[in-house]
Amino acid sequence: MAENQNAADQASTLNDERATRLAKRAALFEAGQNPYPEHSELEDYVADIEAKYAELADGEDTEDVVKIAGRVVAKRGQGKIMFIVVRDATAEIQLFCRINDMDEAAWNTLKSLDLGDILGVTGVVVRTQRGQLSVAPKSATLLAKAVRPLPEKFHGLSDKETRYRQRYVDLIANDDVRETFRKRSQILSTFRRFMESDGYMEVETPILQTIQGGATAKPFITHFNALDQECYLRIATELHLKRCIVGGFERVFEIGRIFRNEGMDLTHNPEFTTMEAYRAFSDLEGMKALAQGVIKAANKAIGNPEVIEYQGQTIDLSGEWASRPMTDIVSDVLGKQVTIDTPVEELAAAAREKGLEIKPEWTAGKIIAEIYDELGEDTIVNPTFVCDYPIEVSPLAKRFEDDPRLTHRFELVIAGHEYANAFSELNDPVDQAERFAAQMAEKAGGDDEAMEYDEDYVRALEYGMPPAGGIGIGIDRVVMLLTNQASIRDVLLFPHMKPEKGFQSGAATAKAAEAGNTASPFVKPLKPTVDYSKIAVEPLFEEFVDFDTFSKSDFRAVKVKACEAVKKSKKLLNFTLDDGTGTDRTILSGIHGYYEPEDLVGKTLLAITNLPPRKMMGIPSCGMLISAIHEEDGEERLNLIQLDASIPAGAKMY
Repeated sequence: MAENQNAADQASTLNDERATRLAKRAALFEAGQNPYPEHSELEDYVADIEAKYAELADGEDTEDVVKIAGRVVAKRGQGKIMFIVVRDATAEIQLFCRINDMDEAAWNTLKSLDLGDILGVTGVVVRTQRGQLSVAPKSATLLAKAVRPLPEKFHGLSDKETRYRQRYVDLIANDDVRETFRKRSQILSTFRRFMESDGYMEVETPILQTIQGGATAKPFITHFNALDQECYLRIATELHLKRCIVGGFERVFEIGRIFRNEGMDLTHNPEFTTMEAYRAFSDLEGMKALAQGVIKAANKAIGNPEVIEYQGQTIDLSGEWASRPMTDIVSDVLGKQVTIDTPVEELAAAAREKGLEIKPEWTAGKIIAEIYDELGEDTIVNPTFVCDYPIEVSPLAKRFEDDPRLTHRFELVIAGHEYANAFSELNDPVDQAERFAAQMAEKAGGDDEAMEYDEDYVRALEYGMPPAGGIGIGIDRVVMLLTNQASIRDVLLFPHMKPEKGFQSGAATAKAAEAGNTASPFVKPLKPTVDYSKIAVEPLFEEFVDFDTFSKSDFRAVKVKACEAVKKSKKLLNFTLDDGTGTDRTILSGIHGYYEPEDLVGKTLLAITNLPPRKMMGIPSCGMLISAIHEEDGEERLNLIQLDASIPAGAKMY
């Protein structure tokens, strides 16, 4: 209650001050003064002034005129002297304002300033008796009136929701945030310079694509009206870049946005930046040298030492980075030696002992990759090239000549996260066609992340592609590592966010209008029923339940406050629910195969709340969400029961 009152008080204060500032704006226009002039004069920057006058003595004035502009971040004083701090793109400087140094209009402009206003000043450089380097204004011009006040805690805005959603405020308020994005720019620039200096040519490939390829991921789908064509937003740049290699370019790279319609967490955003590069007549060793070289160059460019700190871990980027087969890492986590020759039954048993879910049809390579993904990757701290990937998880990599079950592929792992993925590229068109066909079989079996058959790419390979090495590097994760940021949102200027309360999506409205109806408020499952002639449902129970027994089950409407995937589980979602009691309720549900967690936030669901708590993956689950289950052509289908949003949290179901 106190928090709600505090929020209401803050909103009231904001509205009052905003109204005052809007009145000031109106008064300026009425007086014939434009608070948003078209012309401004900027000739000098604060950092340059500080460097040039570093030796200026205390109390000494100069006659050197400078013209600066920036945001007002502090203001104090009264009478005939004022002190104003202005921040430009490089640094902050004090304005030592004296009424006798300027005309009345300029003085009145300075007196009426609010924090956040953008100001242009012409003045001379001085150093005060107390040793503060300053500009003494001779004239001042209001360049932009800020009608919305800055956050109360101006120096150190800490609310993450506000920081990410209103990044412009975050940049105003936090020096370290501005520095992070300056470093991101330097890192990107270094990547480009490094690649160009190594003879690579930067190219651009389509974002709109008609074939889902180059990676295993769920794509965004959009409609191209001019051709009445369904298109994907690209999930990778790989296949088009390799077409360039076929065409005769020896070294190509692209830094660009990738789009994947998947979950959001500390290291994932639906759109992100990668660099992919391909080099003819190279191989996996060439890609190791590239990855090591470009990341070390970026680290040096932003002034980091070779040994850095990342989220409490010490990471040594110096020297040659280690290379280890995947089976070595899996052997370490299992506590016994395993190889690709280890019997499937033995691998499956070892995985299940570690709590992993293993499907009976999985091969040795698939199980090894699963153990590594779930248990092994997290154990790696210093940069390590994890090599010798099984063919089952590497549809675009070249096989070992002496063991076709393994491929020439590595992932660069640092601090338990993947930073790069590289291959000795497959250039046999027949082998590639067979692997595409296998991916299509997986897609037909319900894997919506499997690649599609790219007939044109196979045709390109048939013309002949030289042996080549290829790599993809996650730019955002590299920036996270080198700037010591825990979340990908901290290195994306404008990360994707859940809608604000009351926000109306223009895209959703346009989609509904295009379809000629109002969009459904209910989330559809990822595996919808297609053919209702093939459904099967469980038979009704023959045994009756008396009313007293039934009435002991407490079914309640619950509102989803938050939902996220449970780490190291492919099925479980962790729901934070409002059940009307005022205390959040946690329920885990194994429905991740049917719903993405972010799609369910804000929905009204049905739960039974008086089941005893049950630990799942170490998390107590207090109740059960109710779903409807049937089969279609022998495969399970699940629909989470969703209720009308007008039903309040805690409403009892009878």
